[in-house]
Amino acid sequence: MAAPSPDVVPSARALLKERDYLLFWASRWTGSFAAQIQSVAIGWHMYVLARETRSVEESAFLVGMIGLAAFLPVLLLTLPAGESADRHNRKIVLQLCFMGEIASVLVLALAAWKGFASVPLLLVMAGAFGAARAFFAPANTALGPMLVPRILLPRAIAWNSLAWQTASIAGPAAGGLLVAMSPTHAYVGAFALYLVAALCVTLIRQNTQPQVQPGSRWQLMKEGLAYVWRQKIVFGAISLDLFAVLLGGATALLPVFARDILKVGPEGFGILRAGPAIGATLVALWLAANPIRARAGAFMFAGVAFFGLATIVFGLSKSLWLSVAALAVLGGADMLSVYVRQTLVQLVTPDPMRGRVAAVSSVFIGASNELGEFESGVVARFLGPVGAAVFGGVGALVVTGIWAKLFPALRKADRLE
Repeated sequence: MAAPSPDVVPSARALLKERDYLLFWASRWTGSFAAQIQSVAIGWHMYVLARETRSVEESAFLVGMIGLAAFLPVLLLTLPAGESADRHNRKIVLQLCFMGEIASVLVLALAAWKGFASVPLLLVMAGAFGAARAFFAPANTALGPMLVPRILLPRAIAWNSLAWQTASIAGPAAGGLLVAMSPTHAYVGAFALYLVAALCVTLIRQNTQPQVQPGSRWQLMKEGLAYVWRQKIVFGAISLDLFAVLLGGATALLPVFARDILKVGPEGFGILRAGPAIGATLVALWLAANPIRARAGAFMFAGVAFFGLATIVFGLSKSLWLSVAALAVLGGADMLSVYVRQTLVQLVTPDPMRGRVAAVSSVFIGASNELGEFESGVVARFLGPVGAAVFGGVGALVVTGIWAKLFPALRKADRLE
C-alpha cells in the first residue's frame, strides 16, 4: 500500500477512533470547565471582599494579586515540573495534579460556606492552585501527542484547543450564575467537575510512561532550557505570546468593568467572561475543520495584532454588547496565534523532551496570563481600569511589530508539518 501523501490531511472522524484520546479530551474539557468556574468565583469573591473596605483602584489591584499568587509557584516549580513529565508516568502526574486542585477548591468552598474567607486566604489558595497547575501543564501537553498518530497531531491540537475554549464559554457563564447565588455554589460545582476529569484520566489504557533520557535531573532541566533557546522558532513563538498577553491582559479587570464601569453585576460578569471564549471557539471550530496549510507565521502575527486592537476597543467601550463583541474578537485572535504556536512547538519537539519544553512554555503562558493579571492590576492602580486596558492593547501592537523584526524565521514559517 502506498504511503499517504503529506498533503492528505486525515478527517476529524479519525480522532473518534482513538479511545484514549477521547478520554483525554473529556478530561481536558471538564478540567478546564472547573478551572474557569474556580477562576471566576475567586476573582469575584476577592473583589467583593476588597470593596467592603477599599476603593475601586485598590480592589482592582487585589484582583490582580490573585494572578501573581497563582504565577509564582509556576515560576518556581516549572523546571522540576517539566523534568517530572519527562521522567514519570504522565497519567499519574495528572491524577496527582487533579487531587491538588480538588483540595484547593474544597478549602475555598468551606471558607465561603462558613464565612471565614479573607483576602489572605484567597491569595494562599490561588498559590496552591498555581502549584498544581505548574505540574499539570507540562504533563497534560506532553500526554496528548502520545495518544494519537503523528499525522493526526495538528487536528488533535485544534480539538484540544476547542475543548478548552468551549469550556471557557460554559465555565465563565456558569460561574457567573453560580456566584450570583453564592461563591460556595461555584466552588462546589468546580469540585464535581474536577472529579470527573480525574476519572477520565484514570481510564486511559495506553502506556503513558515516557522514554527516560540518561542524565541527572539538573542535566535534563538544562537540556530543556538549551533546546528552547536554540530553536528560535520555538523561543520566538512562546515569547511573543508572553509579552503580548502580558501587556494585553484586560480580562483580569472584568470584575471591575462588570461592577463599576458597565454596571452589569455578576450575571453580566459571566457574560463578559464568556466573550473571549465565544470568539475562540468559533475560530477553533474553523481550524479543526480547516487546518492552516500555508503562511502559518503570518497568521500568528496577524492574530496577535488583532488581539491588541480588540483590547483597545474593549477598554474604551461603554456598552455591554460592544464589550462582548470586542472580547470575542480578542479571543478568536488569541486562538489563532495559540493554535499556530502550539502546533509549531509540538511538531518540532521530540517526545522525550516534550515535558521540559512544555514546562518552559507553561512559564511563558503562566506569565502572560497570571502575571498579566498582576500587571493589569498595577497599571489600573495608577491609570484606572480603562487606561490599563488601552495601555495593554497598545503594548500588544508594539510587541507584534518588534517580534516580527526580531524573529524573521517565525514570521516566514509556512506549513504546519
